[in-house]
Amino acid sequence: MARKIATPRIPKKDYEARVPRLREQLIQLQVELKAAPFPVLLVVAGVEGAGRGELINTLNGWLDPRGVETVAFHTPTDEERERPFMWRFWRSLCPHGRMGIFAGSWYTETLREEIHGAKNLTQLDHELRRIRHFEQLLAADGALILKVWLHLSKVAQHKRLRELADDERTAWRVSPDDWRHHRLYDRLGRTARHILEATHRPASPWFVVGADDPRSRDFAVGQLLLARFREHARKIKKDKNPNTKSQKIAATTPLRAAGLHRLLALPLDQALSAAEYEEKRDKWLGRLNHAVRMASTQRRSIVFVFEGWDAAGKGGAIRRLSSAIDARDYRVIPIAKPNDEEKAHHYLWRFWRHVPRAGMVTIYDRSWYGRVLVERLEGFCREAEWKRAFTEITDFEEQLTERGIIVVKFWMHISKDEQLRRFREREDTAYKRHKIDHEDWRNRRKWHAYEVAVGDMLALTDTPFAPWHLIPANNKRHARLQILKTACKQIETALEGK
Repeated sequence: MARKIATPRIPKKDYEARVPRLREQLIQLQVELKAAPFPVLLVVAGVEGAGRGELINTLNGWLDPRGVETVAFHTPTDEERERPFMWRFWRSLCPHGRMGIFAGSWYTETLREEIHGAKNLTQLDHELRRIRHFEQLLAADGALILKVWLHLSKVAQHKRLRELADDERTAWRVSPDDWRHHRLYDRLGRTARHILEATHRPASPWFVVGADDPRSRDFAVGQLLLARFREHARKIKKDKNPNTKSQKIAATTPLRAAGLHRLLALPLDQALSAAEYEEKRDKWLGRLNHAVRMASTQRRSIVFVFEGWDAAGKGGAIRRLSSAIDARDYRVIPIAKPNDEEKAHHYLWRFWRHVPRAGMVTIYDRSWYGRVLVERLEGFCREAEWKRAFTEITDFEEQLTERGIIVVKFWMHISKDEQLRRFREREDTAYKRHKIDHEDWRNRRKWHAYEVAVGDMLALTDTPFAPWHLIPANNKRHARLQILKTACKQIETALEGK
């Protein structure tokens, strides 16, 4: 249950005497936050007339504006409606070391829709499950999430709106919608209580703050922000610990043997001559072009995910696949080591940014699966983090497909001997030499560990809505043709099912 914060009325003289010390402490909070490995996300919600805008303006006056971002969400734009519900919220997240004040948030749209008609409880609970998962991801990544609900009784709300409306200096602040909200106070109140109960979690709690007295309201939220930050900073410092030997052992131990068995059972002895390839290639390129155009007509986006061994032929396969698509309709996103901006966000943030608009195509050359592959084996994340990532990734892909996006995933598989041959060919060929470096050789020495990680990836993230396609790639021509065929068939099947 949401925690209620007492807000006894504060006389103006006492308020003015206490505020300077609170401001000093909040500025010090920002100084400490700059070096902290987490962001602060303050969500401000509540009934109309409770003073959300006033509170946010007060906080911005107390804080150093260089370290805080105020984010507001209005009616979704066309660009936002064409992507999954959570897309615009992921894009708005502030990086580690900064504070975001959300004047409206992922809860705003849910409450706004309730005003126009009672929401289906099943639909509402589905949206709240998405919100819980979103907050859980951020909290698990270290974010401090502080959610404040400003409360006014129905009588107090009417009094506040009447006072504002009767004063010519503030009458502009009261709109017909505000009075409509007041008439719907009881129904909206029931929905709000359901939302607070469903999304109140230890890592992302709700705090209900009485808003009858603006001074006590603002002071209480300032103190709450300070107290929660100190508590969270202590917890983060305590929990921070280096990878242990046991974590490294766990990284090479299969979680699901079935995935590894599936990988190792894949035959790699296929053959396809150049003449046979050229004869069939144009047919499948034409069919893929038609499938992609049909998807665009239906406003269905497509996401291609290419994963595979170093030197498996991902680049060549992407070139052949993209040749069937109008260059204006697709983007290729090459994924390398995260830069400083990306490191300062949740690992999925950089992938959410590139989710395509309706009817467009995004091709990821490597992807979010780095979390359960290279980051797992190189110790870039803790055991609990990469194990949790299997569920996080599956949920991410489910959100894409729920919005109608077609997700096509390829693992390009080659033998260890074939990889060695290609590595040596790259070293011996001047125009290919840039494709190989010491990291490729280092990864090769961990071949078995990567087999284990790939097997777990296949077993734990192969779903009906985003299945894995294993592509035998010892023969490049065979692999490229298989990718064209598989892409066509999955897109066509998705469009037939609509």
